[in-house]
Amino acid sequence: MEYQQLHPWNVSQEEAVRIQRELRDRLVMQPPAGFHPRLVAGADVSATKYSPTVYAGFVVIDLESMATVAEATAIVEVTFPYVPGLLSFREIPALIEAWKALAVRPDVLVLDGHGTAHPRGIGIASHAGLVFDLPTIGCAKSILVGHHDPLGEERGAMVPLVYRHEVIGTVLRTRSGVSPVYVSPGDHIDLATAVELILRLTPHGKYRLPETTRRAHKLVNDLRIAQQ
Repeated sequence: MEYQQLHPWNVSQEEAVRIQRELRDRLVMQPPAGFHPRLVAGADVSATKYSPTVYAGFVVIDLESMATVAEATAIVEVTFPYVPGLLSFREIPALIEAWKALAVRPDVLVLDGHGTAHPRGIGIASHAGLVFDLPTIGCAKSILVGHHDPLGEERGAMVPLVYRHEVIGTVLRTRSGVSPVYVSPGDHIDLATAVELILRLTPHGKYRLPETTRRAHKLVNDLRIAQQ
């Protein structure tokens, strides 16, 4: 599968921040014309603490049937440290290797991380959208930046996530009585469409996380355990 080589990945943390600020201006907060996604991918990376080896993978799901239609994985050695706000520089190089092996191109990609809900407005979901050249959504389990009003307990309850007087995402309850997720657009998508897709990917409120994230997480964790 093709991807965009936008910049070097073996950079300092200072250079990584500069790259993020430069790339932020390339993001498009609207879906492509006629956007009706059928194939939705999830991506995840698993690692053992203190090990440079990471296990990356993609799972592609048919949004109508919720069947898994494709998977791809890669095992990669990484050098960039884990730094909040710079996750893309650690994980995207590994995801690129798995992307190369993916046989089916998805219509949209969901990442376990943030898009615009990021100190510089370009989290891993946004960065991945530019690299893989497709619409992306960030669906994170915790807040990186921002604040929000109290949230209702029922599935579907939502409130804006705000940072520096700007809405950067949505706090969304996908399962009644369970902690929310934090949804933000990555690239080539708007916030309302991103929220709608995450609700479709958590059918019946059975699980908190979207099926894309759940299946990708299991894929890479199973790979990591099998290699140990």
